Amino acid sequence: MPDTPLAAESSPATAPAAARVVLKPRKALPFYGRHPWVRDSAIDRIEPTSIASEHLLDLDGQVVDLLNEKGRFIARGYYNSQSRIAVRLFTWSAEEPLDEVLLRRRLAAAIGLRRQLGLEPPPGDSARERSATRLVFSEADGLSGLVVDRYGEHLVVQVTSLAFAQRVEAIVTLLRELLAPKSVVLRTEKSTAVVEGVELAEGKVWGELPAGALTIEEHGLAYEVDLHEGQKTGFYLDQRENRKAAAAYVRGGRVLDMFSYTGGFALCAAKLGGASEVLGIDGSKRAVAQANRNAELNGLASVRFEVGDGFKTLERLAAEGAQFDMVILDPPKFARNRSGVNQALMAYHRLNRSAVQLLPAGGVLITCSCSGSVTREDFQLMLSGVAQKSGRELQILDQRGAAADHPVSATCLETEYLKFFVCRVV
Repeated sequence: MPDTPLAAESSPATAPAAARVVLKPRKALPFYGRHPWVRDSAIDRIEPTSIASEHLLDLDGQVVDLLNEKGRFIARGYYNSQSRIAVRLFTWSAEEPLDEVLLRRRLAAAIGLRRQLGLEPPPGDSARERSATRLVFSEADGLSGLVVDRYGEHLVVQVTSLAFAQRVEAIVTLLRELLAPKSVVLRTEKSTAVVEGVELAEGKVWGELPAGALTIEEHGLAYEVDLHEGQKTGFYLDQRENRKAAAAYVRGGRVLDMFSYTGGFALCAAKLGGASEVLGIDGSKRAVAQANRNAELNGLASVRFEVGDGFKTLERLAAEGAQFDMVILDPPKFARNRSGVNQALMAYHRLNRSAVQLLPAGGVLITCSCSGSVTREDFQLMLSGVAQKSGRELQILDQRGAAADHPVSATCLETEYLKFFVCRVV
């Protein structure tokens, strides 16, 4: 595990940044507005200071100062020549070093927010053992490139930036001090790791993991979470309140849950909504096996899960004339940047149009997007297109986002990634 110090703990005056990153003319405005991402296309030149090197790779993960074209200080962050996000900004004060003191303060503040929300019982509280929450949400908590989730007494750390990949040991040490977990597991997002130049071995980095899956509770339902092999960090905590909201529209009907993963929406529809029958479909055999175990764990005989391709299954069911009272669409991310938005919207259109065919008049469509590059307006226009092409009116009854432990930063609106729509088909 890398053991790179966070930065010198003395003042900036005695420990200058490793380089000055100078912006092109008329590129500084977003960063005066405290947006944390400096893309490589905005940079005019890089002037090394504390190290002498002809190679930008030697600056990767180092602290740099961001300057406007006239050489005036704007902010301070970490540099990465391998990423399109060349600098991730952390402070707008020239007097604030990027050190372990800052990291500890930001981690403590993030944990404090979850305690304020009632989602993070203090260490030693019995409620911790079967609860789960997102403790750190990257840019929204002033920690760009770091996600921390707690499942019971165990932490899952997901690193998506090179700077934090180089500082994993310091992060784990601070989390142990602040939260006293039984174990810490490291995860990476493979697609992000490639573009960021992150090379980390996934798995346990400290403590003792449970031998198998652990069990958490949400809305009175039990779910097994596999910290070893589960998608993302093990469970989709961002949909916590949306699962309950969707169940309120079920009212005893038949439900189809597409991209069901380990059964969150499906089990809520049965337990909280009283669905007469729920069919869940997911492309992962491992996820479907876990979902079926979760149904058994909760004694929900009306719920079953099958392996299937989301697009093909919807089209097959439509061709067979199948009908449901509710269809839930919670697909994976279809666009990773704005260049992929048009293709993503075509995929969303195809899914939603097929789903509408399965719903009678008065049926409910729950449709989601976790593609941050697809805006809420983009998604609404897609639904408008579905209504036009299908010849069915869609009434939007509710719009929601991620749970409160996934806050949105007002200066980094990309943190508002999740769109959740409740639609009535007329």
